Amino acid sequence: MAIIHTSSDVQTSNIGDGTSVWQYTVILKGAIIGNHCNINCNVFIENDVIVGDTVTIKPGVQLWDGLRIGDSVFIGPNVTFTNDLVPRSKQYPKKFAQTIIERGASLGANSTIIAGNKIGSYAFIGAGSLVCKEIPKNTVWYGNPAKHKGYITNLGVLLDMNFKDKNGKIHNLPE
Repeated sequence: MAIIHTSSDVQTSNIGDGTSVWQYTVILKGAIIGNHCNINCNVFIENDVIVGDTVTIKPGVQLWDGLRIGDSVFIGPNVTFTNDLVPRSKQYPKKFAQTIIERGASLGANSTIIAGNKIGSYAFIGAGSLVCKEIPKNTVWYGNPAKHKGYITNLGVLLDMNFKDKNGKIHNLPE
């Protein structure tokens, strides 16, 4: 059973067991939310959104139509997603661009993800970064625009461009 704060407006019945929805959050009718998620306060989730299991969504995040979030994803405070590459007032595309965040990816606070891109599994996006292209799995990106700065293991060990951790040990990443 989900735990939903009384100040939230949750219109969907598609929320998994053990998911917590905190204060002042709005989730529209068509959204699908997985099990054991933590959806913090002041989050807005549109209809055509799918959120996997064990996802953390920090405050101030809006999930727009077309967003697909895999299991165990971390979305930091005030991460911004877009879903329309040419937005105009009162003019809507027939279908919004689909953005995919794969399993285990982490998106740092205040990063911006431009519509239609995929962030690979376990990728790490640094705080304040602008992502405007596909991000391969197990890579570290930051900056504006985000640039490839290293690698990361599935367990969260940061690696330099030569696959070395801070102690100089070389790691092999999964295929």
